[in-house]
Amino acid sequence: MSVDDEKTSSHHSSRREFLAAGGVVGLAALAAGCSQAPDASKAQSGQPIPQAPFDSLRDYVAALEARGLLLRIPRIDQDQYLTTALMFQAQEQYGFTGSPAMLFENIKVDGEWMAGPVLANHQGHFDTDAIVFGLEPVPGDPRATYRRAKSHLTDMLDANGGSYPLIPPIELSREQAPCKEITLTGDEIDLYRFPFIKTNPADAGRYLNTGSVFSDDPELGPNYGTYRSWITSPRTLRINSEPNHVGYKSWDRARMRGEKTAPVSIAVGQDPIVWMLSGAPVARRGEEPVDELAMAGGLRGKPLEIVKSDTNDLMVPAHAEMILEGEILVQEPLEPEGPFGEMFGYMGPQKKAVFTMRVNKVTHRPKPMILNSYTGMQKGYVTAPMEALYDQLLRRMVPNLVEFHYPQDMMGVAFLSIDKTAPGQGLEAGRRIAGRIPISKVVVVVDKELDVLDRTQMLFAMGSRWQPYPASDIIEDAPGIITDPSATTPWRSSKIVIDATKQWPEEGGPEVYPELNRLALANRAPEAFATAEAEFGDMLRDWGKNAG
Repeated sequence: MSVDDEKTSSHHSSRREFLAAGGVVGLAALAAGCSQAPDASKAQSGQPIPQAPFDSLRDYVAALEARGLLLRIPRIDQDQYLTTALMFQAQEQYGFTGSPAMLFENIKVDGEWMAGPVLANHQGHFDTDAIVFGLEPVPGDPRATYRRAKSHLTDMLDANGGSYPLIPPIELSREQAPCKEITLTGDEIDLYRFPFIKTNPADAGRYLNTGSVFSDDPELGPNYGTYRSWITSPRTLRINSEPNHVGYKSWDRARMRGEKTAPVSIAVGQDPIVWMLSGAPVARRGEEPVDELAMAGGLRGKPLEIVKSDTNDLMVPAHAEMILEGEILVQEPLEPEGPFGEMFGYMGPQKKAVFTMRVNKVTHRPKPMILNSYTGMQKGYVTAPMEALYDQLLRRMVPNLVEFHYPQDMMGVAFLSIDKTAPGQGLEAGRRIAGRIPISKVVVVVDKELDVLDRTQMLFAMGSRWQPYPASDIIEDAPGIITDPSATTPWRSSKIVIDATKQWPEEGGPEVYPELNRLALANRAPEAFATAEAEFGDMLRDWGKNAG
């Protein structure tokens, strides 16, 4: 028997229809607010820009707005799926790493206008990878900004023996914690009264899809992770924690020990570092449990302030917008969950068996800010910490690795550049990456002079330097990822390695590789670029500002 009273919606629409519903207004608003690159050097409001480390989501959003990276939408109807349509339109116009954060101040949900704000895409823009860590973006150069952030994090890893530093958190009293300002218990709790939304008409219903779910286990230790949670009644959630997640393992162990329930707390509206660690594979768990709250402090360079949950011993971020406390009903039958739009950009199937949480207490700040993840439509979190860590870890396997990147809008594809010094190194490097990183299904290896952040250069290398035979390797069975819509066996995948480095004669390549046109210009007329910039650079930039 189900432990909850399911509430579902019967909205049906196609992506084309709700894109059309976004209409000219959505695009016009984006064009007006974001038609030019933001000026990160000064606050638009005249007020001081909040600086990192950001204790709260509110401080961070204020910093985005001051830098022109936030688009406010006063009123929007989600019953027509207009926030979703607008998110698609933003990404199609500005790309995954160039779109603004959006703040929906009032939003219609299930026929009712609700006061927000609802926040979206808050770590999508490449500039946020720098801003989160207190670094200044490079004006007009998002790739340089991203590399500035990666360099900062690489230095942090190098200074700490290959791991991110740990600074233990500081516990606040309940009276000091902003997340405890307002308390709801018993029948006062109704999750439907908050603007948690149904993102896609094909989703199972309304979701809390950005919560950091805190759990604990005697052996696994404390943990938190972002597990989407389907709201199935005013006080129940079905939490999609996969069997390989620490949360699922903790609750399953409690079930096997014969316990009736397992304590759980969910933080909503986290500061940007806690949010990133909650969803990114940065805090890698070895034999010993990882203190992720201490890692958040280390990445912040300042202790995270935490507070004890009211109804259990779980420690949660004190400056979160909202805390849901309750229990996992570990002895109740596992329930179906979903479908839900997944990160690959496809609708994921219904999950057959997930745990249910009963919510016993809610505390929150006044007018709590609700973060919604538009999964598969946005860059979910700042990725520089993860890629800096990958660069270091993978360099042990590929000593001549220059840089690794897997773009968030091309899930399953990975690019790496190497300093090639011998034949065969391209395929070998790609094989090692494919075997080490489950999500990397198409691994493209290029020479060191090419920029793995530049899609044009990656496609250029594949078109001009790659011969499918013999510079390819198909791996029939390798570690995969559960959300891959093309997979026929869970957690397994076939993979392809594409060696798009210049093929040496020993690899079947030409005896002499032709010179690049651009290098031919740079080598034979080295003054041409500087002269063109001096005489015509401003003219070219002015055209870009006025185009469209």
